[in-house]
Amino acid sequence: MNDLKVTMNEYLPLRDVVFNTLRQAILKGELKPGERLMEIQLADRLGVSRTPIREAIRKLELEGLVIMVPRKGAEVAKITKKDLNDVLEVRCALEELAVELACKKITKEQVKQLEHTLAEFKEVIKGNNLTEMAELDEKFHMMIFEATGNARLIGILNNLREQMYRYRVEYLKDKEVYGKLVEEHESITKNIIESNVDLAKANVKDHIYNQAMTISKNISSTTDLS
Repeated sequence: MNDLKVTMNEYLPLRDVVFNTLRQAILKGELKPGERLMEIQLADRLGVSRTPIREAIRKLELEGLVIMVPRKGAEVAKITKKDLNDVLEVRCALEELAVELACKKITKEQVKQLEHTLAEFKEVIKGNNLTEMAELDEKFHMMIFEATGNARLIGILNNLREQMYRYRVEYLKDKEVYGKLVEEHESITKNIIESNVDLAKANVKDHIYNQAMTISKNISSTTDLS
C-alpha cells in the first residue's frame, strides 16, 4: 500500500478520484485479496478525509471487489472458483444471445465501428498496458451489445461488465493467450458480419470457456480457489 498515490483530476469529484485509485490498486494487485481496507490508514495515505474513502469502499463492494466481513470491516475480495464460474456462466448465456441479435441487427456503421475497435485492440495488445488492453477488450464486447438494439439486454450486460473487469484483467496478465484472444475476436467479428448465428454463438462460448480455464490456472497463490 506504500505505492498508492491519488492523481487529482479537475474534471472528477474527489470521491470518484479516490474510487478509481482504489479500484486500480485492487485490479493491479497493489491491494491484495484478503487485505483489510482501513479507512483511517487509506485516508492518511491518500491525503483525503475518510468520507470519500467510505464512499469508494461502498462502490467497490457493489462491484464485488470488496466484501464486508463481520467484526473486521472491509477487505479486498478474494477470487474464488465459484465466483468466477457464476459470473462467466451468466456472461456466456447473455453474450450468446447478444451475438445472435447482433447477427440479425448490426448496421453498416456498427460493422465499421466493430472492425475499427478490433484493429485498435490488435495494436494495443502488442504493448504492456493492462488497463488499455482491458478497456479495449471491454469496448469490443460493448460494440456487439449495442448492435443488438435491445436496451434491456444492454443494461443487464452493463451491470455485469463491472464485475467482469477484474477477471478480464486477470486473464490479460497471461501474455501467452494474446494470439488466441485476437483470433477469437476476429472469428466473432467475421461471423457476426456474415450473419453466421450458430458459428458466432460457438465462438463466444469457446471465448469465455478459454478465459475461465486460463484464469483458474493463473490466479496467484494468494487467492482462494476453493
